[in-house]
Amino acid sequence: MSVLKEVKIQEIAEEPTKEEYAISYLKSMIAIEQAMEPYKEQKKDLRKEYMENSWLTRQDIWSAVKALRLYEQDADMDDLNDMFETVEQQFGRKE
Repeated sequence: MSVLKEVKIQEIAEEPTKEEYAISYLKSMIAIEQAMEPYKEQKKDLRKEYMENSWLTRQDIWSAVKALRLYEQDADMDDLNDMFETVEQQFGRKE
C-alpha cells in the first residue's frame, strides 16, 4: 500500500470534530422536538380541560407537576424545606 493511500484512509477514519458533533446533536434535537410537538398540544389541551371544568386551578396543576418532578428526582424534602426557609428569610414572604 502506498503512503498516499494510507494517509487518505487515516483521514477518512478520523474522529468527527466538535463542530460536527454539535451539528449532529442539534439535528437530532430538532427531530425529537418536532416529533414531540403533537404531544405538547395534547398536554396544553389537557391542562385547559381541567381548568375549564374547574377540576383544578392553574396553581393546583403547577403544584402537582412540581411535586411529581421532585418525586422523580428523589428530592430530599427536608433539604428543600430548609432551602425554602432560607430564601424566605432572605427575601421575605411573598404576598
